[in-house]
Amino acid sequence: DSDDKQAAWKNTHVSNAIKLKVQQLYGDVGVAAIKDGFDAKYCNVQTKIAIVRLRHGPHKYALHAIPLINDIGGRLVKTKILYVGATLKHCFLFIRKHQEKKLEQLWSKLPTEAERKRMETFLMTLTPAMKDFK
Repeated sequence: DSDDKQAAWKNTHVSNAIKLKVQQLYGDVGVAAIKDGFDAKYCNVQTKIAIVRLRHGPHKYALHAIPLINDIGGRLVKTKILYVGATLKHCFLFIRKHQEKKLEQLWSKLPTEAERKRMETFLMTLTPAMKDFK
């Protein structure tokens, strides 16, 4: 099952799912509009968070399409947009704050210190791309 999860969160699967939904909603015009500058920059299977880069203007096609996506890489998913930012740095900083809030919510529900440490490691482990942003 772990291999299935990894496959479902590859950058190409995320970007293909977005392109497919934009194609369904807006046709060739929508796909052509988002084509330049479109890239799934970051996907984390543990936190189930992805960052997608788009140019300003055509980003509106993706903003309407992303919440309607229910299949990524052959797996059923529920998608929502957490944040729209101008730079990758701002997006990574938002993710860090978001994960800290999640950790605070889960902290009180975990009975032992060992489980708390494990959850902290799980949620706050950042990929090399995110470690540079403070």
